[in-house]
Formats: sequence, structure tokens, C-alpha cells
Amino acid sequence: MTAHRAVLFDFFGTLTCAVSRGRAHRHIARWLGCDPRAFTAVLDETFLERARGGYGPPARALRLVTEAVGGRPTRSQLALAQPLRMAAVEADTQLREDAVPVLRALKARGLRTGLISDCGPELPGYLPKLPVAKLLDTCVYSIEVGVCKPDPQIYRTACRRLAVDPRDCLYIGDGGSQELTGARAVGMTAVRLAAPDLAGHLTFNSEQVWKGPTARSLTEAIGYLDARLPKAA
Repeated sequence: MTAHRAVLFDFFGTLTCAVSRGRAHRHIARWLGCDPRAFTAVLDETFLERARGGYGPPARALRLVTEAVGGRPTRSQLALAQPLRMAAVEADTQLREDAVPVLRALKARGLRTGLISDCGPELPGYLPKLPVAKLLDTCVYSIEVGVCKPDPQIYRTACRRLAVDPRDCLYIGDGGSQELTGARAVGMTAVRLAAPDLAGHLTFNSEQVWKGPTARSLTEAIGYLDARLPKAA
């Protein structure tokens, strides 16, 4: 019998390959009347606050970012830029080759599966059409619950939706947002995905030191399913 009843995944850099911003973001910046480098720098600086909803609805958030670098977008520009931004974020993400096979294997074993992601409104908009969507029992998005990892609430929300205790969950993530420390703090078994491509991954508030278990692929990571690992102090 498996030592766990559910597996929770991060999205960017975990279910997906390493993420970097493509050219489309620069085109959007120019369309909004601001310098592309300054625009992406502010996107980076404000990510966590935007991801917890601190910048408000999408149009307002995009306006605030643009105005921070001297842009003065019109309402029509903002309206047209929003679907372009969603497409740009989607284009930046590519599922790992073993993401779907791993999720199918977990479902075949009768395990519950879930996603916990620090993200803006774009991911909830396009994830439902990805092949992983039907294999996830719940998706907890920071932009919808109002907190980012490692806040305990975001993990407990996933557990409540799955009707499982945190101690019965395996959490897999690349380490952004101090997510592994947060998962472990609520009682989960946390495994760091240390895939080779992640050296150039766009990430925020990463784990500085992680002495827990690691894996080089999702397939390797679920090998920890049948082990009750000791909790770090």
C-alpha cells in the first residue's frame, strides 16, 4: 500500500519545462507604449504581489505595471493587450514529456492529484485546455485564493478540496516561492524537482537551501510515493 493518498504538483518548472519570457512580451510592452526591458523588469518585481491579487483585476494590474514604467495605455489598448498577454504566458510554457504519463499512472493507482500554483489570471484561463487538466482533481491558484506559497492556507485549501490530510500528501516542485519549505511545514512530504533544464528557469523567492529529497524527473519524483520520509527539524 502506498504511504500517500495524494500527489500535489507545482506548475511552472514542474509540470512544465523551464520557463523564460518569449518575444511576445516585448511586443505587448511596445503596444502599450513602454520600454520592453523596463516592462518585464516590473513584471518580475511585482510578480508575487500580482499573483496574490494585490494589483486587482487583470486590466488594472496591467495598467499599473505599464504606468510604473511611463506608459499611459488607453482602455482599448488594455482590452486588446489582455488576451495577447494570456497567449504570451501560454506560449512560454511547455509540458514536460513525462507530465501526462506520470499523472495517468497516479490516477491508475487510485491516487488523488492536484495543482498548487503561484500565478496571475492567465494560467486559470488556459490550463483547462491542456492535456493535464482532466488528470488533476483540483487546481489551487494563488490569484484566486489570495495567498502565495509558502502560506499554509494554499496547501490546506488543496487538501480540503481533496479530502486528504497533509501528512498523506506528496508535494513535488522546483522550489520557487519557498514552496517545499511551506509544504513540509504543513506536514507534507516534499520533493524538489532538480531537472537539468531548470538552471535557466524564471523563478521567484526560491529555496536557498534544500536538504530534503530531490529528483531529476517527475517519473523519479513519484518514486517517493511509497516512502515515509523523516520530517526535517
